[in-house]
Order: sequence, then C-alpha cells, then structure tokens
Amino acid sequence: MVTGAASGLGRAMALALADEGMPVALGDVADTSDVFAAVEAKGVSALSMKLDVSKAGEVEAFAATVERDLGPAFLVCNNAGVSPLGAAWETSAGDWQWILGVNLWGVIHGIRSFVPRLMRRNEGHVVNTASVAGLINPPGSGAYNVTKHAVVALSETLHHDLRERGSAVGVSVLCPAYVPTGIADSERNRPAGLEPTVKTRETIAREQMLKKAVASGRLSADDVAKAVVQAVKEDRFYILTHPRIKGAIAARMEDILQEHTPRNPMAL
Repeated sequence: MVTGAASGLGRAMALALADEGMPVALGDVADTSDVFAAVEAKGVSALSMKLDVSKAGEVEAFAATVERDLGPAFLVCNNAGVSPLGAAWETSAGDWQWILGVNLWGVIHGIRSFVPRLMRRNEGHVVNTASVAGLINPPGSGAYNVTKHAVVALSETLHHDLRERGSAVGVSVLCPAYVPTGIADSERNRPAGLEPTVKTRETIAREQMLKKAVASGRLSADDVAKAVVQAVKEDRFYILTHPRIKGAIAARMEDILQEHTPRNPMAL
C-alpha cells in the first residue's frame, strides 16, 4: 500500500514494489491511472483509489478495500506529503491545518487502519515517509519541520510499542534530503476554501531556492525507492539516503547535549 502514489517518491515506490512481484494498492488525491497502468504492465495486480489521507474514514475504507480486493497488506507505505513554506508566525491557520492533516494525520490514520491488521497476522512492515527535516530544523519551514519531526517520533514509538507487544511487524522511517519530485509544487493540491498563507518576499525567494534544490537533487526518486526496498529486506529502521546530511544531524545532537543555542543546519 502506497499513499501519495500519483507522483514523486510514491510513484517510484509503487513501481519498485511491483518490480519485487508485489501487488500494489495506490492511494492519492490526484489521478493515479498512469501509475496503475505502469504497475500492471509489470505483471502484478494493482488497485487504485482516490484518497485523502487526512480523513480517517477514507483511509479505513481504503484499508478494507485493499484487503478485500488484493488480500492482506504486507507493506504499508505512509508516504503522502505536502510542503508549504513560510516563517512560523506567517503560516496561515489554513496551511497549518492542511500540512498537519496530510503529513501527520495521514500517517496516524495509516497506522490506526493498517497496523492492527498486520499485528493479527504477526507479519509485515510499515514505512513512514518523514524527511531530513524530521531530524534537523531548516529555517522558513516551521510547519513542515513540525510534521516531519512528529513522524519520526511516531515511527520510533510505534517500533517500541510493537516490540513491547512481542510483534514481528517491522517499522522504518524514511528521511531523504532533496530528491527531484513534485513536493515543491504541492500547493496544487491545497484544498479549496482554506485560508492561504500570504507570501512574503523572503518566502517567495525560499520557494525558488527549494525548487532549484529539489530539481538538482543527486539521487532520483527511483534511487530512494530502491533504498526503501533494501531497508525493508534488512528490517532496518532509519533510512537516511543522503549521508552528507549526517553532519548537520550530529551538530544538532551536540547542541542539545551541550545545551548550546541551535545552529542553523543550512549554514553548516
């Protein structure tokens, strides 16, 4: 099962899993018909469903449909995500609601709907897509950082909860850096009626920088998807696809342990 499957990392994960011979269930607010066709072209079964992961009822209906039409899910990829930018005090309440709904509640709903099903069979694996922004805190993306740190915390706690219950269900958290995907253009999927963020000159400049950084990412979405498959095979929890970011992670840990004022990770 892959959410956010219409494009980017979700699409790449769906195709990588199909290459492993796994039937794939695709969920997204956008059209997944081309991904559906590409999965079936690899000789495996596919299921496609329009899905707003911020809504618990839709995720539960998706889980039930997957189980009915494809059989019990083995690998659950809570991947859907959006990335509006802005300083913490400038981000509108509407954008806070949107990003929390997709990036955090989407993972919560995925866990609540699918993990009990995995636990009943005592097998399977959950991959939650976070970001390096779940391990460091770049300026200008407060809402995004909050959600991704929450996904890392939730994933770690899920792992501990499952081990405490003696469950064999595995957990991984994916924390990539810049990858050429559509994440920088996620505002195209903002729900109608939500109060938008009034963009300052600084935010507009940051958006342009983000789009350039994403487009120039050295690893492709396919590379990251292959790393996910390998991590699941190895039952490895942390999936850090960009080793160069580890210096910034280490600096943050050092600042915490030494009780120093946090350094800007983008200036290291």
